[in-house]
Amino acid sequence: MAPSVLIVDDALFMRMMIKDILSKDGFLVVGEAENGVEAVEKYADLKPDLVTMDIVMPEMDGIEAVRNIIKMDPGAKVLMCSAMGQQPLVVEALEAGARDFIIKPFQPAKVVEAVRKALRGEE
Repeated sequence: MAPSVLIVDDALFMRMMIKDILSKDGFLVVGEAENGVEAVEKYADLKPDLVTMDIVMPEMDGIEAVRNIIKMDPGAKVLMCSAMGQQPLVVEALEAGARDFIIKPFQPAKVVEAVRKALRGEE
């Protein structure tokens, strides 16, 4: 069965872009969330194999959402999505338990490679 993915980003366009990239490569997108609060709730409901998580979002940012998800499931695989210049936030997210990160604007091959690595448990 295809690995399941939860996509979290406050921008619909970004969610659609990631969904398109991953769906074309055989991944099953089981849900989408537009903020950290929704991400934590949907993670609990859907138990996806992987989460792509934006860092800067309203209500609860991606770093706080990662902390909550890792607290709930220490084995959770979360991949951060960051814009250029967000290195300090990426470091904080990795310290919070994220596996890796991908940089916006997304390059499909790099997104798929990072997702596959995270699913295999490689850092």
